Amino acid sequence: MPVAVVTDSTAYLPPELVRAHRLTVVPLTVVLNGAEGLEGVETLPEDATRALSGRRVTVSTSRPAPEQFAQVYRELLAAGADGVVSVHLSAELSGTVEAARLAAAEVGDDRVTVVDSRSTGMGLGFPVLAAAAAAAQGADLSGVRRAALDAVDRTTIFFYVDTLEFLRRGGRINAAEALLGTALSVKPIMHMPDGAIVVRDKVRTASRGVARLVDLAVEAAGDADIDLAVHHLAAPQRAEQLLAALTERLGDRLHDTYVSEAGAVVAAHAGPGLACVVLHRRP
Repeated sequence: MPVAVVTDSTAYLPPELVRAHRLTVVPLTVVLNGAEGLEGVETLPEDATRALSGRRVTVSTSRPAPEQFAQVYRELLAAGADGVVSVHLSAELSGTVEAARLAAAEVGDDRVTVVDSRSTGMGLGFPVLAAAAAAAQGADLSGVRRAALDAVDRTTIFFYVDTLEFLRRGGRINAAEALLGTALSVKPIMHMPDGAIVVRDKVRTASRGVARLVDLAVEAAGDADIDLAVHHLAAPQRAEQLLAALTERLGDRLHDTYVSEAGAVVAAHAGPGLACVVLHRRP
């Protein structure tokens, strides 16, 4: 059996890809007003966006426990996997990578290795797919890990949010930066250099935000052939606009495309209105 690939629920991979690549997905937990639910299993994007629309709401997220990862790793190895590569959302955003590494140390670092994608959404999903492709081609543990890391370096994420308030509440950006955005009534465009969320640009309207996302994506694409993912939260029209504009701008250099609503974990921290572009530059 080839090397098994594990990821977490924030990759937001289409279910058909999870099945086709025999991926194992470990869900994070979302807590809405005290009620816990596993992302994508018990708590869906609409649950989080509905909760966030209320005036008095508490929303938080938590990583899987190390024991959950250890159980998954042991089951895969017992089923005959040669090893496990576990690829997860940015350590700057969550303790998921830390939990996975604790589990790997318990099960055996010689059989399980953990990769920090320094991203989320399909910024995580593309490295997971690269790892799975390498595993399917017979790569060993180090080769599958290397494929994931190479894909991390070739993947770029930009996203627009209507307000910085949700990122501030979750501690993903500092209060001073959030206050500045609110005071100036600007719409922020974010990116994730080295895995942390940083303001990249500021625009005045949502339509300018979408247009700026397109420009930034085309600039990041360079001359490469591109796979593209577009995520949104309660904003399907923005996703459609982004896909149409990028399809026109990138032309025949654009290959695989994915459009999906982001899950409850991202919803909790970004809020409704999110529009996100993830570029994967093919080698």
